[in-house]
Amino acid sequence: MSARFFIALAAGGSAAVLLAAYGFQHLGGLAPCKMCLWQRWPHAAAILIGVLAFVVPVGTRVWAVLGALAALVTAGIGLYHVGVEQAWWKGPSSCSAQSIGGLSTDELLDQIMSAPLVRCDEIAWSFAGLSMAGWNAVLSLGLAVIWVMAFRKA
Repeated sequence: MSARFFIALAAGGSAAVLLAAYGFQHLGGLAPCKMCLWQRWPHAAAILIGVLAFVVPVGTRVWAVLGALAALVTAGIGLYHVGVEQAWWKGPSSCSAQSIGGLSTDELLDQIMSAPLVRCDEIAWSFAGLSMAGWNAVLSLGLAVIWVMAFRKA
């Protein structure tokens, strides 16, 4: 199998993950949190990298490295998100539960009114013990391996 095959497979995998995310959102009614949206951008970049690998005459290895980096970035964000969901560490204050100790009534009301609709520290859906963020991390690590295989074939 050629490097181009692996590039198409990896970029297609990112497209499938992104389509699944949009399917969960628009067909399944699961609105994404801020960190879920962050995880989508590297997949979009990987798709673009895959397309560019077929139309721009730059060395295939360059595209494979860039694709692997995009896959590793979204895997990293996914792992970070899993840690927030599992309360291993705190997530961004803009999408996670915050302490209300010591707040005045007005400050508490402001915090409630500015709270996001979807929190990053709550698991909206899981399968086989993994949340969507966990599945993104696992699948993205697999896609990174495919990008590395493209690099090795180039």
